[in-house]
Amino acid sequence: LVLLDIKLPEMNGWEILTKIRQKQQTPVIMLTALDQEIDKVMALRIGADDFVVKPFNPNEVVARVEAVLRRSQLN
Repeated sequence: LVLLDIKLPEMNGWEILTKIRQKQQTPVIMLTALDQEIDKVMALRIGADDFVVKPFNPNEVVARVEAVLRRSQLN
């Protein structure tokens, strides 16, 4: 599983997510300060499995990671 931010220095999270999806189905959860609906929709359309906005509750992130991993094991 990859926890991926959108705003990164060299290559942004959109580009990384696109590259991941071109090669594999590794689960990806976006963790980002971007909270606009368009950002969430774009992430999900590109292939993110979930989207969490900063600041976040660590317990929620753990629960989302567990849920995504559980779903990915069913496939």
